[in-house]
Amino acid sequence: MNFWDSVRIASKALLKNRFRAGLTILGIVIGIAAVTAMVSIGESASLLVADQLESLGTNMIAVLPGATQRAGIRAVDVGSLTAADVDAVVAECTAVRAASPLIATSGYLVYRNSNWSPKTLFGVGVDYTVVRSWNLSSGTFFSERDVTSGMKHCVLGRTVVRELFQSEDPIGKTVRIKNIPFRVIGVLEPKGVSMLGQDYDDIVLVPYTTAGKRLRRARAGNTVDAIMISANSPEYASQASKQVERLLRDRHDIAEGETPDFRIQDVTEIATMLKVIMG
Repeated sequence: MNFWDSVRIASKALLKNRFRAGLTILGIVIGIAAVTAMVSIGESASLLVADQLESLGTNMIAVLPGATQRAGIRAVDVGSLTAADVDAVVAECTAVRAASPLIATSGYLVYRNSNWSPKTLFGVGVDYTVVRSWNLSSGTFFSERDVTSGMKHCVLGRTVVRELFQSEDPIGKTVRIKNIPFRVIGVLEPKGVSMLGQDYDDIVLVPYTTAGKRLRRARAGNTVDAIMISANSPEYASQASKQVERLLRDRHDIAEGETPDFRIQDVTEIATMLKVIMG
């Protein structure tokens, strides 16, 4: 296999798993940007980075499918996490405040003569806004019934509202996602743009059950792309990570010393690194 064959194989793998690849490098990107900014600019950059971490949720932990080696090629085990894992984490991990399944998909939204393709279209659980420390500016978020029944409801970010509705109130209106009607039940408070140029408000949320059944029909069983977790506080993040790892190892029958079929990323670890650097 020559160099360009390797590049083509890697590119195809990344394109097929863009969401997971993005989550994988999230910590690295934020860490490098933060360190570079602080070294070159100083204390003002530290305050900016701290603000960006706060927008992500300073207690946030992400559990992602683990990578395995297949024929010498590193691949993602897409079926390793389930909604039942999320329920177990909430029920059994005492350092965890809340958790949400996450399914990533994509598609155009259409409202009357306007259409928009949001940068982020996630299927999530009822506690996603708790995990992300993200309030609503109007309307309501998903209820347990919305999730268990797979209701065709959606919550929009401010950018999506501006592009589709301009000055019109979106609550109660019907938009079409992949030609499927969804009723708008809530609007998220604006978070703005990250220092890396990501528009946090260009987002649409639907119940993860709806995303799995209607927007990504090729899903295997009750699997999810990730588990988003909020620890009780930043001080509990490390304890929460350890509890989650022990629980998932037990649920997935993975002994100590064996490579797990999941991996854990902790935003708090990046914040701790920044404090050490700044002194």
